[in-house]
Amino acid sequence: MGVRAASHTPLPLTFPHTVPLKAPRQVSDTSSTRHDRVPGYLSTMEGPYVLLAVLSLVAIGAVAAAVWFGVRLRRLQSMHASPAPGAQQRNDVLTGLPTRVAIVATAEHSIAEAQQASAPFAVTVLNVSRFKSINDALGHEVGDELLRRLSQRLRAVLANGDILGRLAGDEFIVLGRVGTGTIPAEVTVETIFAALREPFSIEGHDIEVAVSAGISMFPANGTTFDVLLRRAETAMRAAHSVARGSFRFYSEELSKSEEERLALEADLRHAIRDRQLELHYQPKVDIASGRVRSAEALLRWKHPTRGFVPPNVFIPIAEENGLILAIGEWVMRQACTQMRAWLDSGLPPLRVSVNLSAKQFRHGDLTAVVCSALEDAKLQPGYLELELTESSIMHDAESSAATLQLLSTMGVHISIDDFGTGYSSLSYLWRLPLDKLKIDRSFVRELISNPDDVAIVKAIISLAHSLRLGVVAEGVETQEQLEHLRELGCDQYQGFFCSPAVPADAFIALIKRLREERPALTEADMLRTQSRLYAFTPESAT
Repeated sequence: MGVRAASHTPLPLTFPHTVPLKAPRQVSDTSSTRHDRVPGYLSTMEGPYVLLAVLSLVAIGAVAAAVWFGVRLRRLQSMHASPAPGAQQRNDVLTGLPTRVAIVATAEHSIAEAQQASAPFAVTVLNVSRFKSINDALGHEVGDELLRRLSQRLRAVLANGDILGRLAGDEFIVLGRVGTGTIPAEVTVETIFAALREPFSIEGHDIEVAVSAGISMFPANGTTFDVLLRRAETAMRAAHSVARGSFRFYSEELSKSEEERLALEADLRHAIRDRQLELHYQPKVDIASGRVRSAEALLRWKHPTRGFVPPNVFIPIAEENGLILAIGEWVMRQACTQMRAWLDSGLPPLRVSVNLSAKQFRHGDLTAVVCSALEDAKLQPGYLELELTESSIMHDAESSAATLQLLSTMGVHISIDDFGTGYSSLSYLWRLPLDKLKIDRSFVRELISNPDDVAIVKAIISLAHSLRLGVVAEGVETQEQLEHLRELGCDQYQGFFCSPAVPADAFIALIKRLREERPALTEADMLRTQSRLYAFTPESAT
């Protein structure tokens, strides 16, 4: 009897993990019923599914192996491409110079060698002046290239045995050879200064670089590298405070000065909170009429134990540590608030002038701070005058012009302080929305005896008037100086001849006394500005 196969419809091809394998099919026989498969063998229908399952497993295994191999290969490539951690710490990535870690190890070896030989050696710290300004103005790529070339030039001029390293962004160190005393150390610094007189030409910019240097000597100034480094940095800061491109050896007096400075800095941080700062006011007087037109607000610090700390002592500290921004804003708000109080008390119209530091002027929110101070005091912009130095304006002339134009359009008066002592560009001067130039007191001091000062003052007055600007002479102390300024055509003066800067209460009494002799100015007189941008006219105040 023949075997009769059961009829069936072929199943579509699918992956084994989506359709489970079926149990063996049974077929009927005319004589008996039995399974149609031999143990250990697949049926004709089960074969394709099992084959697909095997192929899928093989594919998955191949992918996993490829991923593992790729990860392993990348790790191996990374290990070969990156330097070892120790090497990365010991060599500066940008300049290739030894880093602080490597310098410490080298210095310890030099100390051991010097102790054994009873010989001295020098530790010199170099700081690149104005590097942050260069970086900000020209970009970090130019700044990085400058550091690379600077390090190359320094290495080229150092004597054999001297080791150059990089401590931080703009700070380098030179470890002198064991056996070198103060004279060779001084020669090394002078050689470095000479090498840097030639400007660096980078991407079309000729960049002049100066460094300040501080030197400490082993064993006179210390027997450990930490002490030697700290004292070389103290000497470097002392040199930097005197002049760019200078150097200084460490001395005990510098340590005392540094400690005093740090104590002052700590006290200054509490000065605003503890209300130790105050404003004194010095009148500015019209030379022709004798009337007081405005007052300059001058900052004073009344320390609880030191008494009054001179501004030339604490202002540089505030400039360096960034406190000048908070102090400057306090000065502006306090001056505007005081002016509002004077007006409310019946004092005739008066303008108050405030000095802006370079950092404060370049800060992005200056205009917002000015607007806020005026708004809080409910004061018209014409009651405020801002005084800036030439150098702070010309640091970035285009940006300065935009800021000054915005302030001047508001009605704020703008003056250039200490004119003639900094650097200026006459091509930019006429484009700036100014009201006045202030002649520095150094030119007024010897106005009677020095013909050169007379020529300078006369030239400044002529220049200002040709640009339709007013002129204020600072530091007038005698009648003779005042009469000479009158002959030269100067518009206003301030100085001890009229009055020193006095506290707010004393200033009220001073103004009342001065104005008994001269009629008071009207608000229209006071608000009048010589800026070409401001739309205010005396008639608009009536």
